[in-house]
Amino acid sequence: MWMTELPAFLPFFIGAFLVLMLKGVARAAVMLAIPVLGGIHLMLIPEGLHWQTELMGMALTPYRVDSLSLVFGLIFHIAAFINIVYSLHVKDTLQQFSAMIYAGSAIGAVFSGDLLSLFLFWEILAISSVFLIWARRTQRAYNAGMRYLIIQVLSGVLLLVGSVFYWRTHGNLDFNGIGLEGTYGWLIFIAFGIKCAFPMLHNWLTDAYPEATPTGTVFLSAFTTKVAVYALARGYPGTELLIYIGVTMACFPIFFAVIENDLRRVLAYSMINQIGFMVVGIGIGTALALNGAVSHAFNDILFKGLLFMSMGAVLHMTGEINGSKLGGLYKSMPKTTILCIIGAASISAFPLFSGFVSKSMVMTAALEEGYPVIWLLLLFSAAGVFHHAGIKIPYFAFFAHDSGIRTTEPPNNMLIAMGIAASLCVFIGSYPWLLYSILPYDTGYNPYDATHVLAQTQLLFFSALAFVWLNLKGMYPPELPSVNLDVEWFYRRLIPDALKVTFARIWRIDAIIRASFMRLLQSLLNFISRHEPDGVLSRAHLSSSMVIWSTLILAAFLLLSFI
Repeated sequence: MWMTELPAFLPFFIGAFLVLMLKGVARAAVMLAIPVLGGIHLMLIPEGLHWQTELMGMALTPYRVDSLSLVFGLIFHIAAFINIVYSLHVKDTLQQFSAMIYAGSAIGAVFSGDLLSLFLFWEILAISSVFLIWARRTQRAYNAGMRYLIIQVLSGVLLLVGSVFYWRTHGNLDFNGIGLEGTYGWLIFIAFGIKCAFPMLHNWLTDAYPEATPTGTVFLSAFTTKVAVYALARGYPGTELLIYIGVTMACFPIFFAVIENDLRRVLAYSMINQIGFMVVGIGIGTALALNGAVSHAFNDILFKGLLFMSMGAVLHMTGEINGSKLGGLYKSMPKTTILCIIGAASISAFPLFSGFVSKSMVMTAALEEGYPVIWLLLLFSAAGVFHHAGIKIPYFAFFAHDSGIRTTEPPNNMLIAMGIAASLCVFIGSYPWLLYSILPYDTGYNPYDATHVLAQTQLLFFSALAFVWLNLKGMYPPELPSVNLDVEWFYRRLIPDALKVTFARIWRIDAIIRASFMRLLQSLLNFISRHEPDGVLSRAHLSSSMVIWSTLILAAFLLLSFI
């Protein structure tokens, strides 16, 4: 009984420290075994509250198992296994240790039954993940990692303060429905929103993820934002504000993604777009909508991970990731090309691919609950994601102008990991009821009705036609070697420039004051030096005055030296 109730995060934490002690095949074997055995163990855990304890009068539940946490726990184990396979060629202890802690903290967060336990894993998630960015060991990665860490820690601080207010109001820290009543509700909401990449709070994702290592970005794509999606589904289901936040998230990244040159940054914007669908589903709050949000999070981890893996393979083999410098790689990387296309078809919601069986649940729920404008905007964003992720990613990486780059396929472990993810994308798209059977609610939803299949096929066909037409007319935004800034312009350009101007003025005023004081002091010294030896300062009754003046002058110089 004790073994079946073992916290799901613990094997990952133990494995992380085994990574420090083992090398070579033994280390790889341990890393691969942990998510496999952990996933099997997850199937044996009885639902309910486990490991309940009390701390300073507060009841804590660090391990709660129910239908919602089990779905996320399962996909996190699958993602951890795939990502470990993908990174087996990496011989970097820092990355491997950080990745195990990172995956374990994500699993710990989704099984947390109280806000204090959630906060602890929330912060471990932030600290461990930043090392996957710094592991690239470039100045840009260091700077992006610092910005990332500051924002993630801010999220944790807001969560902690909100939890304190919640405890003062309710007398407990139970992590269930929170809502937006009271200060605590808004503080926790913003904390979740930062990690979920809400509009205006999203730039840590597009800034930091593309600067991580090829394998680190794949890990990052799987956990942080999905933990936030889980937290919103647990704490704020049916909050109407989320509908409008989510639809904004689904729409605005399209415009940045189509002009972005860095293909991993395109995928970062695409991630925000897909999270928008999940947030809309949580905001609608019906059984169908929540199932759609949860299932789309499940699928997004797979197909977005597959796309990040394919672009990571390109970066690993060519050293390039900008669309302007790539193209023609299908000749030397045909397997990677096919796997990337499967990921593109999945994110674009082609019938028989995983995105088709989850994205439609949210859109159907929007229509059923009387949100036709939201449905139209989601339809627009679905067409847009086909442009920037379904077409742009494989086209500019593998089929556009021939860059002249000739390489080979990535290491076999990378291909195997991409193959596993691609197989799951096709399998879930073909047999969706297996995914539906583990969702929190039983809705009897059928994605393969004639109307839905026909409508989605038409949408994809005309979207592809628009892409071809825009390309032929030279109207599609070209891949330019540039860096695009959106909201991050405020803290990467406006604020630093404003501070430079402000401090420049402060230093000028300081220099004027210093110069004026020095002129005054020099005048005083000149006045003293003009007196005769028998002058006023050398009279017998003032014989100690020179000592006093010397002390004052010395003090003035010392004061100036410390200003």
